[in-house]
Amino acid sequence: MAHARQRCCAGRYQTVKVAFQNVCIALGGTPIVHDVSFTAPSGSVVGILGPNGCGKSTLLRSLYRVNKPTSGSVTLDGDDVRKLTSRQAALRVAVMAQESSQDFPMTAREVVMLGRAPHQRGFGADSDRDHHLVHHALLDVGASSLANRFFGGLSGGEKQRILLARALVQEAPVLVLDEPTNHVDVAFQLELMQLVTSRGRTVLAALHDMNLAAEFCDHVAVLQSGRLRAFGPPSSTLDHELIRRCFGVESRKLEHPLTGKALIAVAATRASTNRQKAAGTPPNPSAVHH
Repeated sequence: MAHARQRCCAGRYQTVKVAFQNVCIALGGTPIVHDVSFTAPSGSVVGILGPNGCGKSTLLRSLYRVNKPTSGSVTLDGDDVRKLTSRQAALRVAVMAQESSQDFPMTAREVVMLGRAPHQRGFGADSDRDHHLVHHALLDVGASSLANRFFGGLSGGEKQRILLARALVQEAPVLVLDEPTNHVDVAFQLELMQLVTSRGRTVLAALHDMNLAAEFCDHVAVLQSGRLRAFGPPSSTLDHELIRRCFGVESRKLEHPLTGKALIAVAATRASTNRQKAAGTPPNPSAVHH
């Protein structure tokens, strides 16, 4: 799958391999990530999965230099990200972080144009190419109509579209998505994943939805309590035993009636259902996503 994407987009991006090597991270003196090692091959899509608080975002933030490992390293084609300058890092890694409540006193178009900053020198005016890329990124994410609205006045889902466009115009060979499907509807979740996985970049995405990971990712890294529990293709890695152990739910793989692909159906474990009954709480029958 990854190789097909690279051939299709050959020449657009220099693909980059991302490696986490024995990464440990502590925040405020509390260890959060413990000795995590895996490699995202050049041009591949890697989903980072795990329950809330397992360290997905903490780990990804070490890739874009927000969190400094207490030990271990994160490398891009062998170069330690901590040894890059800010501009060098921005030219190689673009980030779509979780939607922020921060109100930028800027229009949506101006926020997207920030993605071009690593390519600019000094205080020069935005180039014709910058404007061209911003225009087409807004089209790609379905946000052209938002271009002249102030970012702070947008809904959560609209902000996600703008932040994705900003990451796309940065033209970095590595794209980091930190829970990118928060606040967006189902249609845009699929559209977003199709957009970011069809351009030949190396993509690392923290996801909650195992079915999105199964459909779009070449590999998944499953974290639990800050430790890597499994890494590999989703078709073989996301088995019912791993899902029960890491997520605390029962699961079965089915054939999707529309696509024919694997569909992971999940439900509460018998133990959790019994606890809910004992507490007088009706069990939650939902649960196809985690």
